[in-house]
Parts: sequence; C-alpha cells; structure tokens
Amino acid sequence: MSRKTTALMQTALSALHYSGLGALLAPMTRGKGVIFTLHNVRPEPPEAFEPNRILKVTPAFLETAIETVEKAGYDIVSLDEAARRMKSDEPERPFACFTFDDGYRDNRDFAYPIFKARNLPFAIYVPTAYADGEGDLWWFVLETAIRNTDRIEVVLDGALRVFDAGTPEAKDRTFYEIYWPLRNRPESELRATVRKISEAAGYDPATLCRDLIMDWDELRALCADPLVTIGAHTRRHFAIAKLPEDEARAEIAESVARIERELGRPCRHFSFPYGDAGSAGARDFEIVRSLGLETAVTTHKDVLRTRHSAVMTGLPRVSLNGDFQEARYVRAMITGVPFLLFDGARAVLRRIKAARGARGAAALAPAATRPGAASI
Repeated sequence: MSRKTTALMQTALSALHYSGLGALLAPMTRGKGVIFTLHNVRPEPPEAFEPNRILKVTPAFLETAIETVEKAGYDIVSLDEAARRMKSDEPERPFACFTFDDGYRDNRDFAYPIFKARNLPFAIYVPTAYADGEGDLWWFVLETAIRNTDRIEVVLDGALRVFDAGTPEAKDRTFYEIYWPLRNRPESELRATVRKISEAAGYDPATLCRDLIMDWDELRALCADPLVTIGAHTRRHFAIAKLPEDEARAEIAESVARIERELGRPCRHFSFPYGDAGSAGARDFEIVRSLGLETAVTTHKDVLRTRHSAVMTGLPRVSLNGDFQEARYVRAMITGVPFLLFDGARAVLRRIKAARGARGAAALAPAATRPGAASI
C-alpha cells in the first residue's frame, strides 16, 4: 500500500470515528464479530525503509487493541468458540478473535504475555516448513536485499528492469514495483527471482527462517497453554489458488497432519497464505471443507456477518496493520462500516468498467449487428 493510499485510509477511518457515524451504525453493521489478522509484535519503531512495517505492531498497540474491543462490548474468544457462535442463531454479544500468521518467535515473546496476563485466547497459524527452519520468507528477503544495495537489476514479466535504490524513498518504490508483479507470478518463479536479487545484493538469507520462526519444540511448549490454538498455514506458504488441485490439497492436508503429529492434538483451523482473491477462492474453500476443518480464514477485509456462516472455510478478517496503530482506527473498523462502503464502491466500479466494455464492444461490432442499426 502506497503512503498516499495509507494517508487517505487513515483520514477516512478518522472521519468515521470522530463524526460518530460508525458508532451510530454499528448495531446494524458490525455483524456477529471480527477476526483480526496480525503477524509480528515487536517494540522497536519502523526504520526509514521498512516496507514490511505493515506486518508489525508494537506490544503497546496490541494492548490498546484488546482494550478497545473489550470496551466496545466484545468477548475475546478462541476460534473454536467463534465457530460455534457463527453457527448459532441465538443472540449473543459480539466477539473478536486475535490470529497471528506464520509462527514468528516474537508472538511468544511479546504477544503471549499480554494475552496470558488477561487470560485471553489467541491463535497462531504455522506453515510446517517454517517450523522446520526451512521456510522462504521471501518478502523479508526482498526488503533486506534492497536495503543492502543502491541498484537492482531484475527481469519482470520478461523484461529487464533497472531500479535506482539509493535513498529510502527510492528503495520504497523499488520494493513495491518488484513485489506486486512477482505476486502475480507462479510461486517457483517468484522465489527464484528474489533469490537472484538477494545473491546480487550479497545477502544470504539461509538462517532467516530459524532466526524469526518458532521451531516445533517452542510451539509444543507454547500450545501447552490452552489459551493458545495452533492452526495450519500450508507447508511452504504457497498461494493455494495458483496450484493445481492435487498440489493445493496436499499443501493443506499435509500441513494439518504434520501439526497434529508434532503437537499431539487435533488441528481444526486453517489460514490461506496471502489470503487475497488471487490466492484463495471457491475451489480452495471447498478443499478445506472436504478435509473436515472447522474454519479457514482469508485476508478479505470484513467483519463476520451472518452470511459468512454459509462458507466457514472462507472467512474474512480485519488487519491490525502497522500503519494503523491507533485506537480510533480499531473502533472504526469493528463497526463494519468501512468494509460496506469499500465493497459498495468496488461494485460501482465493476459496473462502470462493464458498461464501458460493452460500449467499446458495440462500437467495434459490424453496423448491422449493433443495437438499433438499420437493415440493408
């Protein structure tokens, strides 16, 4: 997300909060509850160049977020309890789940003590290769490689691109101009490209996964506390929708089975890596359902509405983003209003695009086939 887009969203959320409109509409728009997406929890401030800062929140903000949702009348519950409430027709208080993707060691060091002190549950989704110390955290590798050099040469979509990365601002542009095209490519190509960039920058990420991610012994010790739920997050953190169906099923099923073997307990919950529409879709939701899991979460941004109970393996989440570490943003998001407005705007844009496409097609059609054309 660009700095300009971030600023616009911050302004919109602030307006929704300070106007009181969000609070006014919340009883009608907040749905049954909310599942929050988090990744890293660390106390240090972001660096001048740190594009992955959006994945990091401070322990102080995590405490603020917890207090904010509790003051708003939400119960903080486990994923098992969230699933029960989603299926129930009985009126209940709104609920919130806090979920962390990838299994970072800082979740144990900084997040767990906060939840433990309040006797509150939370969940961590783990890619099994990461717990083995063999995962490819390519987004951090790309960031570090760009930090370590002032010039990047890379082939994107078949064309050689050369990027100046001499200043924090230039590095920021370079990251996003490489990151997003790669996200659209097959996982093998994406990761191979980042490895080449890393090698050219003189950065060896061999120990990165072991440095950042909890291993199986650490996960076993952590989930001995019943407050902690461990869910699956595939084997290799691949975008499931990009894979053939048999490979997609194996990524999910084998990660679930491995977690159950290592931790000695059922694994009932799953998180799709990346989680956007290009990474997880209806086919993938059905695969998870057929494997018998209770829930699966995406990164589609929304609160949990009654309709979502029809597809419990494609649930939306709300990101607690490192660029939005203020209580007012949390208050605005849990009302559900921003997501209704965003989805409405997207629907309007789709209709406009479709209408323009139809007009363009009509203009290119032979005269005799256009609506209203005279017969000869």
